[in-house]
Amino acid sequence: MSFTQGLSGLNAASSDLEVIGNNVANANTVGFKGSQAQFADVFAASLGGAGTSQIGIGARLAAVAQQFTQGNISVTNSPLDMAVNGPGFFVMNGVNGISYSRNGQFQLDKDGYIVSSTGKNLTGWPASTSGVVATSGPTSNLQISTASILPIQTTTVTVGLNLDSRMLAPSVAFDPTNTSSFNSSTSTSTYDSKGNAQINTLYFVKAPVTASSAPVTTTTTGSTTATVGSTAALAVGQSVTGGGFPAGTTITSITNGTTFEVSQPSALGAVGAVTYGALTGNAWNVYTTVSDPTAPVTNPTTYLSPDPAPVFPAPWTAAGTLVFSTNGTYDAAASTTPTTPTYTPAGASAQTISYDFTTATQFGASFGVTKLTQDGNTSGSLTGFSAAADGTIMGRYSNGMTRALGQVALATFPNNQGLQPLGDNVWSATTASGAPVIGIPGSGNNGVLQTSAVEDSNVDLTAELVKMITAQRNYQANAQTIKTQDSIMQTIVNLR
Repeated sequence: MSFTQGLSGLNAASSDLEVIGNNVANANTVGFKGSQAQFADVFAASLGGAGTSQIGIGARLAAVAQQFTQGNISVTNSPLDMAVNGPGFFVMNGVNGISYSRNGQFQLDKDGYIVSSTGKNLTGWPASTSGVVATSGPTSNLQISTASILPIQTTTVTVGLNLDSRMLAPSVAFDPTNTSSFNSSTSTSTYDSKGNAQINTLYFVKAPVTASSAPVTTTTTGSTTATVGSTAALAVGQSVTGGGFPAGTTITSITNGTTFEVSQPSALGAVGAVTYGALTGNAWNVYTTVSDPTAPVTNPTTYLSPDPAPVFPAPWTAAGTLVFSTNGTYDAAASTTPTTPTYTPAGASAQTISYDFTTATQFGASFGVTKLTQDGNTSGSLTGFSAAADGTIMGRYSNGMTRALGQVALATFPNNQGLQPLGDNVWSATTASGAPVIGIPGSGNNGVLQTSAVEDSNVDLTAELVKMITAQRNYQANAQTIKTQDSIMQTIVNLR
């Protein structure tokens, strides 16, 4: 049986060399996983199942086991290159169905789909036109949409700021052309329904802290509305005494430059002197202007809102009043949310903008804006894209916005060794591997993605060369056993 043993050894050593040669050949193949030849000994068996000899009859190739260890990650210049750092496989869709890969070298085809170098589609979850990705549904081929972002009309401006509590109320009526008539101001861009930019400016005027009096020119018995010559010096929260109003009456809102609402109706419907109680120094009137930056300069200034604008000394109407508690935080219940009068930009839809001051404060510190955002935008075209660690592909647009275009899916398996290699850097699932678990990169057992990078082959070339020398020696040794057995047989044949 020495010939059989030697021959099996030659076959085993040859298989080992083939596996090593394949590893060496793919040392530079992106995403390649090296293999290891695993062998088992062979014993002859009798019909009863027991071995007839304690001497084996050679070796056989038991398995070629792939080594799914992490390869080194190399940086590239392509935004579509992706490396999986940790467990997981890209889910690929080709003409032969679903397969799985660690090769993250991707590109766009003529239709904008993300494909591998062999034409297989990368799958994941597409985004809606508003950039929302629903990762709970089935996956599909990922496509980079080149559609432009449509313009959205601004409806809300969110403002985070601090108003300096040490400021004193201006001594003159508000006029946007007179910096002495307001304490602070800030501006931002807003957009109409066509995406045309507007200059939206907010002016902050601290309400007076001294009591004042003014004649009420019109009241109606049972009404909560009063008309005065001007509400410029008034603010929400002030107490109202006289004029037929019951004790404890306060101003709840200022509807225009000459009219205000109170908390209790007039009992007499009389006119005459009314005293307005002193404020605590915690109220600020907010005035707004919206203008077209492309419009010619006029004197007086022409605004989109208010239109027409009051011309000094005509009084301006506050857009709303901010009231703060004694610890400097925003008191939403006592405040009147600032809102622009409705206006209609040329050729666009009618527009009203409200302002969210929920995070505003009034501390003894300098005026400062910490947040100034709005929910509108102009149109924008796609200028570039990149993928995040969680697989979200973010598009960058010419209007400065970013929007999700889709999210890459990863698959993990209970037993990676059970995957069937198909070539072209892909595997297929088998009953031995178990069913794939599809998920978001970075969740569950999935690794994270590194963009503009690829995972190198995990083949250690130095180690493979050493293994090659060992396999070569094994081949030579088994050949020597055959040669020795042949010499023995020749000796026996030559006996006389």
